[in-house]
Amino acid sequence: METDSLLTGSVNRAEADYGSSSGSEHGGAPSRRRMSYSAAEEACSVDRGAEDDDLYIQQAVVFIEDAIQYRSINHRVDASSLCLYRWYYSRLGQWGLGLTIAVLLLLAFVERPSSLSVSSDPRYRSPAWEPPCGFTESFEMVCLIIFSLDLTVKSYLIGWEEFRKSKWLIGYTVVLSASIIDWMLSVSMVCDEKLRVRRLLRPFFLLQNSSLMKKTLKCIKRTLPEIASVILLLALHLCLFTMIGMLLFAKTEDSKKNREWEMHFRNLPNSLTSLLVLLTTANNPDVMIPAYSLNRGYSIFFVTFSVIGTYCLMNLLTAIIYNQFRGYLLMSVQTSIIRRRLGIRGAFQVLTCQGAQQSTEEHVGVDSVLEVMSRVQMESYYKAAITTEAQQYAEAGHMDREQFRKIFDELDKDQIKEHPPLPQYNSPVLQRLQLIFSHFYLNILGNAVALGNVMCICTVLVLNSEMSTAERDNFSLEIINLCFILYYLFEMSVKIFAFGWRGYLSYKNNIFDGCLTLLLLALQITICVTYWLRQAQGDPQRHYMSLWEMVRLVNMLIVFRFMRIIPDIKLMALVASTVLDLVKNLRAFAGILVVVYYVFAVFGIWLFQGAIKPPPEMSVISNTSMEKITSNFSMECGTYEQLEYWPNNFDDFAASIILLYNIMIVNNWQAFMDAYSRYTTEWAKVYFVCWWLTSSVMWVNLFVALILENFTYKWDRSHSCSVTDVERIRYETSVQLIFKEQIQEPTEEELVCQLHLHPHLHLH
Repeated sequence: METDSLLTGSVNRAEADYGSSSGSEHGGAPSRRRMSYSAAEEACSVDRGAEDDDLYIQQAVVFIEDAIQYRSINHRVDASSLCLYRWYYSRLGQWGLGLTIAVLLLLAFVERPSSLSVSSDPRYRSPAWEPPCGFTESFEMVCLIIFSLDLTVKSYLIGWEEFRKSKWLIGYTVVLSASIIDWMLSVSMVCDEKLRVRRLLRPFFLLQNSSLMKKTLKCIKRTLPEIASVILLLALHLCLFTMIGMLLFAKTEDSKKNREWEMHFRNLPNSLTSLLVLLTTANNPDVMIPAYSLNRGYSIFFVTFSVIGTYCLMNLLTAIIYNQFRGYLLMSVQTSIIRRRLGIRGAFQVLTCQGAQQSTEEHVGVDSVLEVMSRVQMESYYKAAITTEAQQYAEAGHMDREQFRKIFDELDKDQIKEHPPLPQYNSPVLQRLQLIFSHFYLNILGNAVALGNVMCICTVLVLNSEMSTAERDNFSLEIINLCFILYYLFEMSVKIFAFGWRGYLSYKNNIFDGCLTLLLLALQITICVTYWLRQAQGDPQRHYMSLWEMVRLVNMLIVFRFMRIIPDIKLMALVASTVLDLVKNLRAFAGILVVVYYVFAVFGIWLFQGAIKPPPEMSVISNTSMEKITSNFSMECGTYEQLEYWPNNFDDFAASIILLYNIMIVNNWQAFMDAYSRYTTEWAKVYFVCWWLTSSVMWVNLFVALILENFTYKWDRSHSCSVTDVERIRYETSVQLIFKEQIQEPTEEELVCQLHLHPHLHLH
């Protein structure tokens, strides 16, 4: 492996000091040692060529980009490797890799059993299109080839020593190899295999491609032992009340008093299941009604169980999960912050060699910093802010280590959006009108008019709710909507007059409002042209859409347009921006949930595909009413069959995802668990309980806690701001910044020590 010895006193001395390290690349064991640090000892060679200076600039550029993205700098630093590294982490390269992962995961919807049917209900489902052998396999092999290239590039860039330390890359190799072997077996069997192991391995490719997702998974793994005591206490609580319930509702000689026993406490599995479902409140109060109808005193048993289990232990479990997970996540974020500081420190260190001479003081030239910033790929706002900060040292011509670090503090600041200046009018009348139309009260008036429009639509809908399409008075509603749309057009026009085109488009709510206004106007014109003119010509029947359909579309757009009030209400704007930030910055947590869904869906198909089939008399026959279909089929109330949950099954991947979502909501999830345990085996309940613990107890609680953390962070930072300031400031809400105040900054000695341990950047 080729390594560049940087920051050395001379090339010959570097080769002498690091000969054993370089020799390790040819089979010898690498020798690493901690070195003492001093500025005088880390002087650069005086004889430097233009190629060396350009290499230092390239290294600084890459280190800065690593710092921005919280990436490790432990990779090759020679010129060709840096070019490959930047291409790999370019937007095109990462989008291509992300697209490959998405295609591979989406193949599950097309592969057998295919999800390409209109309905998942076996009573109505038409035969799904089954792809021929080799169709999905071709796409899959292309994806696996791309992953092989990805693994090769990653392994080359970090080197063999770092590769051996990375459990994720070793796992990547194993999973990729297993997938290719399974693919070859599938093709050799003409796609007739019963089990595709590689489907279960696919989510790994999503996990390994996201550093934050890997950190999140590691935090979850470390959190599990911490919550074991509460899980054990919860299990003890469940078993204790199960025993008490079986004793309390034991079978008696009087059959009238045995309803509770028959329905919920017949045996141990049935009793455990009933109380477990009660823990989620899904079968409350159904589980207690048979006993409660005999004696109101029995309610004490069920109320005590719910209070202790649902309201105490379950909430305590949520608190412990959040607290422990937050602690481990804070540790992981600490690592990310160290990576950023180390990248900035490394960039400064290599820049001290660019055109450097022997000196006892460390400093970098401002021109070098500006050249680095011109090459760095980053958001334009922050690039301009950092460049402006660097230009403040232009008179001195250089900056020291602390000054260099401080200019990158701009990365942690909020982005403030400056709106273009208002257009200048010479006429006093126009200036007065501009002042009126640019006032905030115009927005308030527009919101009031939009509210009135929505209330008119709501009133008409209530009055016409029982009328048929022919009886509805669509003409009056159209006239009302037309008046409101004309006001919306007037409001948009005067805002453009007051702010100018650029100023108007600089507000996102104006873009949203203007687009919907123009769309509504276009629909109104279409209605006039299509119906009023043709009716005047005596041919009202020639149309592609009925008047009611077009009016309904207009009404939906008007109701949707009412969302314009969100930016004008501070708390509502914060809530909306919190949701947007969750989508943008907390994708790793949703990614883990996607992985869990994918794995459980594949397992569900393996275990339960085709397990539940409707009786023959339930099949839909043409010209047969539903009453006749179900007349000969008796169903117990509240069961899967009686509730007609037939579309919820594991017959294909899409149906499995929806079924798992319905179970995660825990509303009537006992119906699914009961049905599959009856149609297969009692052990099927283990699958459903595991999914409930993973999704509803573990992940949903974590996600809710992180939403609260995100909202609290934004609220604390914006409670003193006005509505206008909230609109202007784009709060940077990443996981790293949420925990910034709790993070301890690394010391200079720690950073220098880490730089000395860099496998490819040799410091003397």
